[in-house]
Amino acid sequence: MYLLLTGDSSALSNWSYLKNPPLAILTFSFSFLIVVYLMNLFIGLLNNAIEKDNNRVSYLMQKAEILAEIELFYLLPHQRRWEAWFPEVMYYYADVDKTREEVKRLIKDGQWDTNEFPEMKKDLFKKLNIKNNPADEIDMKLLLEKIKNIEKKL
Repeated sequence: MYLLLTGDSSALSNWSYLKNPPLAILTFSFSFLIVVYLMNLFIGLLNNAIEKDNNRVSYLMQKAEILAEIELFYLLPHQRRWEAWFPEVMYYYADVDKTREEVKRLIKDGQWDTNEFPEMKKDLFKKLNIKNNPADEIDMKLLLEKIKNIEKKL
């Protein structure tokens, strides 16, 4: 089987194709079907790889990279200073319900990093009316650990 896959037909050299037409038909059909099967397999694997990368975030990241490249290399200096094209502050809309659900999902999955921007995260919890603040829990855990260490030393 392996020899036929690599194109080596020496395993079948004991038989003549002219005297054994079924052998020629089987060899041809094996070669054809294996090529079709492997092509379908590779197409499926490629489709899975593309599907993972084909989401909104990767699209927006690529768009941002292209825009940055255009701004750096294709605009004249006076064009870069136009406030109509490049405002100092950009505003965007975030739906509160969707944001609340996403934050709760991140906390539940353990992906919510509480060490970065703690003040901003506390403010976000207040605005989203989320009672379970993992930053407070970690602060309490650290406080309890410090108290236990002090008790051990005493």
